[in-house]
Amino acid sequence: MNARWAVLWCVVVVAGCQSTHDQLLAEGYPPAFADGFQDGCGSGRQSVDVIKGQFKKDVPRYLRDTLYAQGWSDGFRQCQAQLANSNVQDQGRDSIWNDRDRDWDRQRTQDAAKAYRSH
Repeated sequence: MNARWAVLWCVVVVAGCQSTHDQLLAEGYPPAFADGFQDGCGSGRQSVDVIKGQFKKDVPRYLRDTLYAQGWSDGFRQCQAQLANSNVQDQGRDSIWNDRDRDWDRQRTQDAAKAYRSH
């Protein structure tokens, strides 16, 4: 089961210009799974950031087609986690720059105060 996740993750990462849907089909996944993955992926992105995706779920198909349901669930979880992880990394980078900016501003203010006192 873990090998399947690893292969699927590699497929998503290596897809390049080809859509994930097309890549999954090329890798031999059933069309219903690929459809579900595509819908779930957009929904997972939307759950993290409204601008990054669009919620889409064919509920009647989800209830009757297990491949679509599995693809939707896999796509939702993977894309949600990927975008959430990306946002955490961006916040960490922003935090570093904010700390540097705050330190620089503090040092600049102290240096200006010293310059004014010396005159």
